[in-house]
Amino acid sequence: MPSRRSALTLFAGAGAALALGAPAAHARPAHDRPFGRYGSPSRRLDPLTLYVDPHGRGDHTDVRSAVAAASGTGRTLVLAPGTYRGPVLVTAAQTGLTLIGASGGPRDTVLVHDNAAGTPRPDGSGPYGTSGSATVTVQAAGFTARDVTFANDWLRADHPEYTGTQAVAIKVQGDRSAFHRCRFLGHQDTLYADSPALTSLARQYYRDCYVEGDVDFVFGRAAAVYDRCHFHTLTRTDLASAPYGFVFAPSTAGGAPHGYLVLRSRVTSAAPDGYYKLARPWVPSSDLTAHPMLTVRDSHLGAGIDAAEPYATMSAGFPWQDQRFAEYRNTGPGARVTVPGNRPQLTASQARAHTPAEWLGDWRPFA
Repeated sequence: MPSRRSALTLFAGAGAALALGAPAAHARPAHDRPFGRYGSPSRRLDPLTLYVDPHGRGDHTDVRSAVAAASGTGRTLVLAPGTYRGPVLVTAAQTGLTLIGASGGPRDTVLVHDNAAGTPRPDGSGPYGTSGSATVTVQAAGFTARDVTFANDWLRADHPEYTGTQAVAIKVQGDRSAFHRCRFLGHQDTLYADSPALTSLARQYYRDCYVEGDVDFVFGRAAAVYDRCHFHTLTRTDLASAPYGFVFAPSTAGGAPHGYLVLRSRVTSAAPDGYYKLARPWVPSSDLTAHPMLTVRDSHLGAGIDAAEPYATMSAGFPWQDQRFAEYRNTGPGARVTVPGNRPQLTASQARAHTPAEWLGDWRPFA
């Protein structure tokens, strides 16, 4: 079985699966039309659109230089199939930036790098840290991505000496950030759905997305909606017993009314039954007033989730029972209520307030 790194390197541009799960049906652009229905440099959709192709048929050959060139507001980058390696930063000034995978299938267009929190910076100033490990960092508001894979292929097995094993695929901080049919691949801390500051609103929407990892692989402070998404927990060879990890680790600010909302989604696992927890609260040392919030509703929880004890406590003094965790009408072996005290349930009346419209207010990316 190839590692994720070899799979990304060998197959991403050819449209092969980058992770477990059935391949999505999509039509790849013809060889001489790498940007499909989205035009080309000679048939530009509009002056704000740039084209990226690793084989030189676009305005840029790599995403990092294209993003740097996309100054101002409302720019679009159309990405031809390929693997684009290197960290990418979307600054706060680049509002309304859109990334589109031209093939219509996220397996074909991959943004990937391999820094971890413990990776030393080249300038000798110390390790990157969790945030610095991100392959893609989005600070801008109004960011949209469609049909793109965001990955961090750093592997623990390659660096057993590291204690900082967090390796972020994408850190999203901007308000009104939307991801449609995207994939997020990593191990620990894959998808960092966050906000720029404790008092900042960061509404995010993920629709028909796939996320995989092991430890806290969906985490952060954002008011994020995960609608019809697939979360997949990985097996581990470095641990001999459960738990292998945790799907969600929200760090919702104490004054924020909304944290993570998961609905019409599913959780599957490559690990033995019951080896994963659904969530644990993250109360970071920088915000001891955090009050993590997670609602999982109308979703299918596979056998990989420990039904008897689906939640765990991350830090002493901040037990999960004191946080805003709730479930509603979930199905599957991982959703069985075997110990009622460990499965806080919403009433039908309460559930009416746990909807995308309530979470996102006047922003309607799901309409």
